[in-house]
Amino acid sequence: MTLTLPAQIARRVANEAVYASWAYRRGVIGLDPPWVVAQIGRAMWRHGMLGGIPAIAALRHGRDQAAIIDELGTMTYGELDDAANALANHWRTAGLRPGDGISILARNHRWFLVATYAAARCGARIVLLNTDFAGPQIRDVAAREGTDFLVHDDEYGALLEGVETRLGRLRAWTDDTSERGADSVAGIVARGDTTPAPRAGVDPKVVLLTSGTTGTPKGAPRAEPRSLAPIGALLSRVPFEAKGTLVLPAPMFHTLGFAQALLNGSLGATLVVRRRFDPALVLEDLSTHRATGMVCVPVMLQKMVELGEDAFAAADLSRLTAIFVAGSQLGAELAVRSTSLFGPVLHNMYGSTEVAYATIAVPEDLAAEPGCVGQPVMGAVVKIFGDDGTEVPAGTTGRIFVGNDFQFEGYTGGGDKDRIDGLMSTGDVGHFDRRGRLFIDGRDDDMIVSGGENVFPGEIEELLYTHDAVREAAAIGVADERFGQRLRAFVVLNEGADLSEDEVKAFVSSNLARYKTPREVVFLDELPRNPTGKVLKRKLAELPTG
Repeated sequence: MTLTLPAQIARRVANEAVYASWAYRRGVIGLDPPWVVAQIGRAMWRHGMLGGIPAIAALRHGRDQAAIIDELGTMTYGELDDAANALANHWRTAGLRPGDGISILARNHRWFLVATYAAARCGARIVLLNTDFAGPQIRDVAAREGTDFLVHDDEYGALLEGVETRLGRLRAWTDDTSERGADSVAGIVARGDTTPAPRAGVDPKVVLLTSGTTGTPKGAPRAEPRSLAPIGALLSRVPFEAKGTLVLPAPMFHTLGFAQALLNGSLGATLVVRRRFDPALVLEDLSTHRATGMVCVPVMLQKMVELGEDAFAAADLSRLTAIFVAGSQLGAELAVRSTSLFGPVLHNMYGSTEVAYATIAVPEDLAAEPGCVGQPVMGAVVKIFGDDGTEVPAGTTGRIFVGNDFQFEGYTGGGDKDRIDGLMSTGDVGHFDRRGRLFIDGRDDDMIVSGGENVFPGEIEELLYTHDAVREAAAIGVADERFGQRLRAFVVLNEGADLSEDEVKAFVSSNLARYKTPREVVFLDELPRNPTGKVLKRKLAELPTG
């Protein structure tokens, strides 16, 4: 049923009121004195919603409130605001125009955020490059997305040959952290003009790249939000609060880490980051800083869980209220193990670069059904459609489609996701249970037909993870002359464990239908993954067997 225009407006106003109430409850907005409200309004008018985050946090929570802790120490919101102004003023003087492209190739550290906020204050098109890219990928994406200025860590310098920029480059993290040369962000900030950057008059746009697990990464642009929906929807489910401490091992170039860094900036929270992930150091950071939250991808959570009970017994996790995990499938086994060590604080989000949030499983959901991804967040519509494009009942597997107020605008290189009735395909298949919880059954392009039967590799992977000897598992479909396709499983064993191919097959056949048993089992030392933990199945398909 299509709503009339007045009904649509009424619903939008009602939803915004609820989003605002959650933003108020968590501390994104508050009852500030009139003069502070006026200054916040001026900061938003000058810098926009994204570029204004550090200025507004400094106004609401104090310029001395810690914004980020990295290997260089602590940077306050006042210092972050000044640094963003200095870099934005430098870029404007150098000839950067609103709408020009700034590409950022950097790990998690302060200069990543400084460059992001400065670019937003210039009304730039911000392209976040994957730190796992090889040289050809960097060149291709930088050229396709448009790069007038490039910000990069020193370690990627050798990969940048052939990357053309109209206005030049700046180094972000330098090998010599004491160096503050004219070609470094630190040098510009140390000597720059920190007066508020002039108003760009153009909203910035952020280009986030898809994971590229099955092909070339695509650019998924997002305009600056004009609604509290992205903030209110998440905070209605996840208890992040103002002036908390968030440990953020998830890479900030990816949608998950980027969005949560900005959200917690809006909360005036302190981000604790390191350039490289080390599970023991992340657990130490949670304890030392008495963190209230953590954002990570499942493979990071898995490596932390593998530290064992003794490591957790020595850590102070008394203030930890929320672990927010997304980016790839969590799985029931890891959900149970994580909850046993961290406590009932796990929040499992399902979405994608294109659709943003779809569902979030809160601790109560995971206690009842650890394999689920929860129920739709406020403002999101999630439906399961069959091959004929009609909605299927609960318990039936079909393609997942999502609608909300913060989807992407279509790929920068052209093309779009499939859409039905205004809802966008996530590229996954799944089903709802009778309580409205969503379960992911696999990728819609992963499904194989073996001997006339539909098989989703994800079901086999989930089962293999429950075997005591198995640390990691993946499955793909390969061509078979007799059956059309067959399953090939890839298994990584726990240290010291012993398991044969026949034992893997017997374990699957004793728990699932016969046609779901893999015809081959390949043992590996590790699965190929991208920086967000997704298994690169195209790499698995290229591996020699036999």
